Amino acid sequence: MTSPAFVATFVVAASRPTLSDAFLASAAQASHASDVRWLAAGVAADVFFDGHAEIGPLRERLEALARAAQADVIVQPVASRVKRLLIADMDSTLIGQECIDELAAAIGIGPHVAGITERAMRGEIEFEGALRERVGLLANLPVSVIDDVLARRITLNAGAKTLAATMRARGGYFAIVSGGFTPFTGEIARRLEAHEHRANTLAVEDGRLTGQVIEPILGANAKLEALKDISAKLGLSREQTMGVGDGANDLPMLGASGLGVAYRAKPKVAAAADARVDHADLTALLYAQGIRGDEFAPE
Repeated sequence: MTSPAFVATFVVAASRPTLSDAFLASAAQASHASDVRWLAAGVAADVFFDGHAEIGPLRERLEALARAAQADVIVQPVASRVKRLLIADMDSTLIGQECIDELAAAIGIGPHVAGITERAMRGEIEFEGALRERVGLLANLPVSVIDDVLARRITLNAGAKTLAATMRARGGYFAIVSGGFTPFTGEIARRLEAHEHRANTLAVEDGRLTGQVIEPILGANAKLEALKDISAKLGLSREQTMGVGDGANDLPMLGASGLGVAYRAKPKVAAAADARVDHADLTALLYAQGIRGDEFAPE
């Protein structure tokens, strides 16, 4: 008997383990499934099915089922679901904040800067210009504020540590590529033991930000080039890579990944990505690879 060609992985928030056998039976019926397997009771399960001439309409039906159940679903070929490279955005993806907004909040201009950030992440304005504008508003900010923001305001998103630890334990490579700034990516890379991190560099003089970013700016194209560069360095095919992000500047990187995942993403990004995660935490990226919850590495 031939192996099934596709798998739909359903995941819900671990705090709401609401997936049921009845729901999976409905998903199996909708996809003419050949097999159903639990990855974590009530939280995640795989539904395997054979190739269909029209995979698009089937995907839409499975996504509709998932929405009704407040679940996420990731549909992909079985043969290429295991990934060797995870390349991740940082702000609002690995962490729950936008670092530049937190710096701005520290000097009382948070709402103004956050508004610019939101428009840039939605793809309404050009990223590089928006970054220069926002950094310009931080001129004369003491560098010491960065350490204070990191200590007091920056928190990892749920599942980030488990995702990073499990990818490492299984021989995967984990890179953080951010349109943010190196003091932040360096610290988050340390917390998550990432293999490398890439981001923008803030210009500093006499212990204060000058209001400028060292060129060239790491934006959407640079994220894409980082994916290509790291993949080539590791000798990996596109199918062996996974990208995750939330903003418009992540779109080229997500589009060139073997699986591009929009995590709590802006509408434009969620609509374009291979998969979206709106309910589960970052461990959904492990379940998507067929990794059971009892196989996750300790944080």
